[in-house]
Amino acid sequence: MLDWEGMLVSTVFLPRCNFRCPFCQNPDLVLNPSTLETVPLGEVLDFLADRKGWIEGVCITGGEPCLQEGLPDLCASLKGAGVRVKLDTNGSLPEALSGLMDECLIDYVAMDVKAPLEPGPYRVATGVDDAGLLDRVLESIELIRSSDLEREFRTTVVPMMHGPEEVSRIAKGLEGEERYVLQHFSPRDTLDPRFAKLRPFTEEDMDGMLAEARRHIPGTIVRGAPAALDEA
Repeated sequence: MLDWEGMLVSTVFLPRCNFRCPFCQNPDLVLNPSTLETVPLGEVLDFLADRKGWIEGVCITGGEPCLQEGLPDLCASLKGAGVRVKLDTNGSLPEALSGLMDECLIDYVAMDVKAPLEPGPYRVATGVDDAGLLDRVLESIELIRSSDLEREFRTTVVPMMHGPEEVSRIAKGLEGEERYVLQHFSPRDTLDPRFAKLRPFTEEDMDGMLAEARRHIPGTIVRGAPAALDEA
């Protein structure tokens, strides 16, 4: 009930990612996908068939789903099962995203904006040094914003990486959007173990960043709850 507001959905996790965000909370999907159980597509479709009229949609997340050559076929199979499809993406593969949109294979897209839309901050937040990355991310943002798809842009805010100024710069780059989501960072099971030791943001911290974001996007919301301070 959290992955797609107003919808009851199931979530499918796909392996591998082209980012190495140090705060990532799916490290095994990124670094060691072969150690995780693979669920056959038939089992997924049977699960949905058994819950027809109850499960309304499927959220495809990762990892980075757009790395998978079989993603269009997966989306088509899910839509054939009578559910709507939401895609979570980091926006680094605009050609794959465009193909899904052109074929009407997704109904909702949630794109992570990792940092202010500038080369330096994006390199730090994603953990990769790719000269063309920001251009591809900006292309994906434009694709999404010029479409009729339901959408959201979102940022997981991380201590030492984000604050009111950084959130304001991100929101300014997305000005005109109706929806922007600030997500709580939880300091556990992070790709870089050092990030698991960070003290999480408090509600007061989040309120300050929310106020800055709303200067540019009044519809900004906060998702999730602050982690207990004794967990950091």
